[in-house]
Amino acid sequence: MSIHPTAVISPKAEIAPGVNIGPYAVIEEEVTIRERVTIWANAYICKYTDIGEDTQIHMGAVIGHLPQDLSFRDKKSRLIIGKRNVIREYATIHRGTKEGSATVVGDDNFIMGFAHIAHNCKIENHVVIANAAALSGYVEVGDRVFISGYTTIHQFVRIGTIAMIAGQARVAQDVPPYMLLKGDGTIYSPNIVGLRRAGLSQEARRNIKKAYKILYRSGLNLPNAIAELEKAHLGTEVQHLIDFLRGSKRGIAPHIKRK
Repeated sequence: MSIHPTAVISPKAEIAPGVNIGPYAVIEEEVTIRERVTIWANAYICKYTDIGEDTQIHMGAVIGHLPQDLSFRDKKSRLIIGKRNVIREYATIHRGTKEGSATVVGDDNFIMGFAHIAHNCKIENHVVIANAAALSGYVEVGDRVFISGYTTIHQFVRIGTIAMIAGQARVAQDVPPYMLLKGDGTIYSPNIVGLRRAGLSQEARRNIKKAYKILYRSGLNLPNAIAELEKAHLGTEVQHLIDFLRGSKRGIAPHIKRK
């Protein structure tokens, strides 16, 4: 363990063996920092935060601060961060807003500089959130999503697994799994490169392309498109897509208008 003498650490914080804490970092009470975490200079870790093993928190990041929510009444809520995350310079992640609730970040995520994750977001695993992207409250992000820089995501939006969001996108509706969203908030195509990198089989990728055509190129409305997808029996990945579509409350992102 290496703790710089200028770090300010509450005696009520739990610091596991092998943790490295840099100059002028601040760790408040009721913080749990697990094995082999590295906290760089000037990072600020607020109370009710739990940080998983092998996570890196870089300079100036603010982790677990009060939610930016006018209804917040300073009740006990949490921020739970999993294992092997990289949280870069000046990123901000806020704890939950309602009593007993939590913001949750899974494992193996890469959160770049100046990114913001608001209260009660749920981030799954292997997610990349690029520089200055901003996630509003209650946003849900599935496995292996890539959110490009300067993107803004509206409250309660869901981003499905292996979706990719283009830079400076304005995301106001759910983004179905496996899709590529343009900056204007419209779906362009399946995320072909992402599907391949995620290790999906050729058959699974082919079925997802068929599902995309039914969902976005057939002219069917959403209920009828879902019915067609179910009749097509295109495998477990497409069933996951169907389940996502059925659970949408904000509606799904529309298709690009092709000439």
